[in-house]
Amino acid sequence: MTPTTLSIDAMGGDAAPEVVLEGLKLFCRTNEDVRFILHGRESELTSLVNASGLASRCSIVDHADVVSMSAKPSSALRKARGTSMWGMIDSIKQGDAAAGVSAGNTGALMAMAMMGLRKMEGVRRPAMTALWPTLKGRSVVLDVGANLEADADLLIEFAIMGESYARAVFGKERPSVALLNIGAEDEKGKDAIKFAGEILRTRDLGIDFKGYVEGNDISMGVVDVIVTDGFTGNVALKTAEGTARLISTYVRQALTSSLLSKAGAALAASGLRDLRTKLNPSSVNGGVLLGLNGVVVKSHGGTDAEGYATAVKLAADLAKSHYMEEIASGLKRVSQLGIAPEAVE
Repeated sequence: MTPTTLSIDAMGGDAAPEVVLEGLKLFCRTNEDVRFILHGRESELTSLVNASGLASRCSIVDHADVVSMSAKPSSALRKARGTSMWGMIDSIKQGDAAAGVSAGNTGALMAMAMMGLRKMEGVRRPAMTALWPTLKGRSVVLDVGANLEADADLLIEFAIMGESYARAVFGKERPSVALLNIGAEDEKGKDAIKFAGEILRTRDLGIDFKGYVEGNDISMGVVDVIVTDGFTGNVALKTAEGTARLISTYVRQALTSSLLSKAGAALAASGLRDLRTKLNPSSVNGGVLLGLNGVVVKSHGGTDAEGYATAVKLAADLAKSHYMEEIASGLKRVSQLGIAPEAVE
């Protein structure tokens, strides 16, 4: 079997490069057919790679500069070449790697990826995805921060890309899709949502469109793909992550407040371990920049080694899938139908 090669921004993230190498080591325990091109300061990476035992599976490309987590996208673009983030993207562009991973600055990553890889034909704006844990498994939510506003055209585009992505990640032949709204009734919501909903309901786009869902439906697993603008999606995502941490803290406090509660926790240890795993953000870490001519996975900047390993696994899985071809096919159908929101009355 030909190994899959992944391009890694080894300097991106709050605790890079140490967490990056720890994450790669965790990933490699159960994945033998993946190799890595590490982009970053060779003087820092060499000793870490040797200590991790991954020297035979890694090559290092030296980059002196690192994109700051606080840098504005415009500033990062001006000095992009020479940074570890740009090196990661360029390896994908040159065909040296099948996919890339960075835990660095989100805005800079989006700007550099668009400049380096360019958008797929028919894509107006790439979208950032999130895999959302639900009662039925996981759902895809997009956009979660790349585009603060989205008109009907963009929402339709996101629906097509999200549906193709869900098919690749979940293995479902026909994932269900819905628009996030303030109510399930047809007359509710902003004009852009209503226009997009009308098109998705009435035009033959090959999408299993279920209408509107509300925020509380996301975690119930009502549909496989939830489509929204980046502002709303990001607020929803951060709210969910904060709620998960709140619940974890409450449970921990309740189970350590007395000797009796500690004894009960010992008896329920197996179930509590399962709950902790489900509430752990690391288990669903990794957002994909959909709509580019290449696979780029964005890890949380503050993730731990387990979370980084999760993002790397996602990149490896997508590198072996055909979701980009499916996105291109869906966008072609839209183009052939000549869909425009202003045509909807």
